[in-house]
Amino acid sequence: MIIAHNRLYNSTDNMDQQEPPEFILDVFADPRSVREVVKGILHTIFFNRFFPSIVPQTREVLDTTLPYVDDDELETMIDQRVAALERQIDVQRSSGGANSASTGNGNGGRGQLVVQFFEKRRRKAWLSRGDEEVCWECWTIKVTVAEPRTESGMGPPSRYRKKKKPQKKPRELLIRGLERAKVRRAMEQTLSATAMKIVAFVNTHKDHIPPITTQGTNPFPYKINIDQKEAAGWATRMRIY
Repeated sequence: MIIAHNRLYNSTDNMDQQEPPEFILDVFADPRSVREVVKGILHTIFFNRFFPSIVPQTREVLDTTLPYVDDDELETMIDQRVAALERQIDVQRSSGGANSASTGNGNGGRGQLVVQFFEKRRRKAWLSRGDEEVCWECWTIKVTVAEPRTESGMGPPSRYRKKKKPQKKPRELLIRGLERAKVRRAMEQTLSATAMKIVAFVNTHKDHIPPITTQGTNPFPYKINIDQKEAAGWATRMRIY
């Protein structure tokens, strides 16, 4: 359900050529929960990487208590990026229906968000002035969106719906309820495990964090972007849980 790994510094490389640590998380949600799940993961990351003084807060996502960063600028950026990710996945799901039906994968889609943290450094070139932003840490969140089989064209055959016998309807509702419960359990387990992975990463890897030289404001600029290239072609390789 979760794949997480990091790419760490190579101590034999020159400092200016080193790539920042990269932490990769694979998460799963249904279309109704993807917004809150992704927002919960992003807030968990920023709670551990947002260094201005904040009052600890929490929010419930799928019955899982997650940390929350009460910052208007950050919340606006998260809302915008998650909304854009949803739109991208919706396009995949609407345009990939035929492929999904032929492969038995259901009406699903995938997307990817990349979070980067930067430090400001003085430019070393003779003719360059001012500061440059250098990435010191990267998080990649790969999001898989899928529906229960009974709600994505994989449910009971149409003959069940055409029959007038009332005893067939409760059976169909029971199947749908079981599939929804199965998907929800998968989402809850994924979300909880992902949050624990984030905590394990930040507690294990600290040496690469740059020194904080300012007080009161956020010392490290950040970016949240959607990786368009990685999302292309993923919808046809979906797995429904």
